[in-house]
Order: sequence, then C-alpha cells, then structure tokens
Amino acid sequence: MNIGKAADQAGLLTKTVRYYADIGLVLPSSRTQTGYRNYDISSIKKLIFVKRARSFDFSIKECRELLGLYEEKNRSSSDVRKIAIHHLEEIKRKEEDLMKLRIELDHLVNACAGDDRPDCPIIDYLS
Repeated sequence: MNIGKAADQAGLLTKTVRYYADIGLVLPSSRTQTGYRNYDISSIKKLIFVKRARSFDFSIKECRELLGLYEEKNRSSSDVRKIAIHHLEEIKRKEEDLMKLRIELDHLVNACAGDDRPDCPIIDYLS
C-alpha cells in the first residue's frame, strides 16, 4: 500500500512515516518504478510499534533498539527490560526535576503580591 494508506493504518502522519523511512527506522517494503514507497503488513506493524513506543516517550535511538529486539525472534526479554528500566529511571529523574521546579515556582508565585507595584520576587529571582 502507498505511504498515505500506511500512515492511516498506523495512525501516523504521512510526514512522520516518510521521516521514519528517511532515517532508516521503518523502511518501506518496496518502491514502485517511479520511486513511490510501498508498505506491507509487516511494515505497518513496525510503524504501529514505533508509534506506541514514542507514546511512552522513548527516543528514536531507543525505538531503534526496541524495534531491533522486536524483529529478533531469539531476543532475551532481559534486553528489552533493560531499555525500559533505563527509560523509566529517566522519567523518574525528569519527574523529580519538575517537582523541584513546581515547588520553586509555587513559592515565587505565592511571594508575589500581584498588585500595581513594580516590585516582584519573580522578576527579582529571574534577574
């Protein structure tokens, strides 16, 4: 099927499918004589796999590793788990950073009177 239909089947934009092909993440199964990309069911499944992995915020590099493991029938689930654990640790780290930011910004917002006077602890902190 052509790239538009493949994108629809996978729930992606055509531009995204083209990008994945250009970076070698999910290649079309073939090309027409005029150079148009064709995708088969296997390619569609890979596109859906990558879409789901990206929805968990896995990087393109991680998606490439996971897709390689998806395609490897003799894979070890421990390899997959290792990637997922690393990603989970990154999410937790980001979550902690966001919590610190929230607490700090919450403190600044509460310290600001929000009136007509020019003094503002938010501006003071940022400067």
